[in-house]
Amino acid sequence: MSGAKTCAVSLILDVLSLQMEMKRESFVALAVVTLFVFVASSIWYSPLLFGRLFLELSGATASAHPSPVKTLFELLRTFVLAFVIAHLVLRLNVAGWKQAVGLGLWLWVGFPVILLTGSILWQNVPWQLAAVHSGDWLIKLISIPVGIAVWPQRASA
Repeated sequence: MSGAKTCAVSLILDVLSLQMEMKRESFVALAVVTLFVFVASSIWYSPLLFGRLFLELSGATASAHPSPVKTLFELLRTFVLAFVIAHLVLRLNVAGWKQAVGLGLWLWVGFPVILLTGSILWQNVPWQLAAVHSGDWLIKLISIPVGIAVWPQRASA
């Protein structure tokens, strides 16, 4: 239990130190990027793009009205992801869209690609389903660092 408390305290202190580094404009950037990525992901999994394929391959069922609790939780998950990546962008001093794209590509290969190929190999997840998820992650992991890195106030700071 004390290990969990130590980890929680460390995380809170880290968040507070990041908040001191980030200007007010950076939080606006974080909110805008979070909403953009949330909407992009929602479109990705909609019938307009890969929603039908996702439902077919995953065996999930679509609902006409998604649960507000699940929607809020997904928005919160997206915010946490954006916050963590913003932390990396600031800590690594990523400046400009090219460096941000590079960071996003490394994150994409190092995390979702590795995890999803593991699910293909060991859990018999269809490669097409993994590809749908991988594409969603690529959009997230490129959009977030680029959005944070090129936000006008940060670029001029």
